[in-house]
Amino acid sequence: MSDAAQPTAAEVRAAAEAVKTALDRHLAAVESRSGEDDPAVYEAFNQLAAAAEAYDELLYDRYDEVTPFEIPSAEDALPPYTGPEEPSALSVLIRRDYAVAEPQRLLAHAQRIEAADDGAPGPSGTVHGALGLLFGEFEPDEIASRHKEFGLEEGDSTLWVTASDEPADPGEWLEGPFDQVDPQQVVCRFDVSAVFDDDNDDELEDDPVPDLDEDEDLEPLDADR
Repeated sequence: MSDAAQPTAAEVRAAAEAVKTALDRHLAAVESRSGEDDPAVYEAFNQLAAAAEAYDELLYDRYDEVTPFEIPSAEDALPPYTGPEEPSALSVLIRRDYAVAEPQRLLAHAQRIEAADDGAPGPSGTVHGALGLLFGEFEPDEIASRHKEFGLEEGDSTLWVTASDEPADPGEWLEGPFDQVDPQQVVCRFDVSAVFDDDNDDELEDDPVPDLDEDEDLEPLDADR
């Protein structure tokens, strides 16, 4: 960035003041929240995130410095919950991704399943046929715990719990089970991704543990420190 385009010191100071104001508003919203998913808290959180991001950018552009904290962006957060306060039904939506890392191992398992059923040759000779046999024989949770044994490699996974006033009618959503998910009725969600592991690895690389010589003695920590 050229010197002409750099923010002024006054602009950086104003952005810092905006963060302080947003912090006060967020704390006030939390202290006076009307429920666990108060929209006012959600709005104050987004305002704080935006103010912190703007300050961080100006601080870096002007002084080549960054803040020591990170606030998740609004896109990473679920919208405020607007479902029933006392839901009488729930839906659990699960997605687990796998890579077929060892097709021959998968095919071998499928052939054993097929042989145990009737011994007649069937769809176990193709990967998609083997997958059908595998998921027809084992529960998804068992496949998740034994995925390496079946020649699969885990990818990302997510679990969403949504609430509703009453259970769906039998067969109501079977043709499009994931088409009408309302994010505002998601009670909670749990995500697993290698991205999180990569972030942790980056933090460890940024702050490496110093090597110690075998003969180097460590001084005991002073309890008063």
